[in-house]
Order: sequence, then structure tokens, then C-alpha cells
Amino acid sequence: MKRRDGAASTEKPIVIELANEAQTVRLAIKLAAAARPNDVLALIGDLGAGKTVFARAFINARTATAQEVPSPTFTLVQTYQFPDTENPGDDIPVYHFDLLRIEDAGEIEELGMDEAFAGGISLIEWPERLNGLLPVDRLDVTLTQGKGEAERRCVLTGHGSWAARLSALDGTLGNERRGSG
Repeated sequence: MKRRDGAASTEKPIVIELANEAQTVRLAIKLAAAARPNDVLALIGDLGAGKTVFARAFINARTATAQEVPSPTFTLVQTYQFPDTENPGDDIPVYHFDLLRIEDAGEIEELGMDEAFAGGISLIEWPERLNGLLPVDRLDVTLTQGKGEAERRCVLTGHGSWAARLSALDGTLGNERRGSG
């Protein structure tokens, strides 16, 4: 796997205050609608921040039938299929990686991450375990605890093509309360 990190984002991050889990789900659904093959979403945050909630909603937003989406903490990766709306009859593989148990970036080789980056959509929990191997072209979704128990703060940072796409999506991200970033 080649080193890929290095380019800075070209757009100001978008900060969204999420009052509850339902708003996290709505945000994931909107981002899933914008996702396309070769996209990487780096899901950043502490345990319990809502990364798996986000991933479940994202995956179920585009699958043909509702999926049980377990956390891949022990399997490290789960694969799903999105129907390809641009090529009816084709599917887009969606990879949900959970790298919490990875101790060395060398362990990533066995997960098929290069294949995932080359044609699928990748959701990566604990992307910092990749030690700089994330693609430059990606969306960082950083979730942190908000003021209340159910509240979360989400910071969306687009890199590469995601910078312009995120800017275009900014007005459609909905009724969530905007924070200052």
C-alpha cells in the first residue's frame, strides 16, 4: 500500500451540531446519496461518538434492501453492495472497515483496502491507524460528544474532489443546528 496522505483540504470544514441520533442518521443518508465509486469516508471519533451509527445509516440509505450492519470490530471489514444508479444491473461494493484492533499499518494489506479504494466506497472507522495511508481524495467525518448525552458535533472536511462536492452540498445538509468551527 502506497503512502497517500499529504494534501490539505481546500474548503473550510462544515460544523454541524446534531441534537440526537436521528439527525446523525439523516446526515449519513444525505452523504450516502452524494457518494460514488472510489469515495473514502474517514470516520473519526472516540468510542461511542456515533461512527457505527453513521456507517449503518449510510449503508442502509443505498442498499436495495435493509441490511443488518454489525460493527466490524472483530472481522475488521464487512462488504455490502449498492445498486449502481448510473449503470442499472451493476453494483458498487461498499466496504466498512473498523481498524480499532489494528496495531500496525502493515496488517492492512490483508484487508483488501487497495481494492476497496480502486472501485468501491469505503467507510473507515479509526482511520488514524493507517499512519498516513489514507487517500488524499476523501471526506473526513469527525464526530465528538456534544453538550447533552445524545448530542454530537460533526465536522465535515473535504479533501480532493470532496472539497468542492462538500461545498455544493453545504446548503442541503438540512435542519441540523449549525455550529461555529
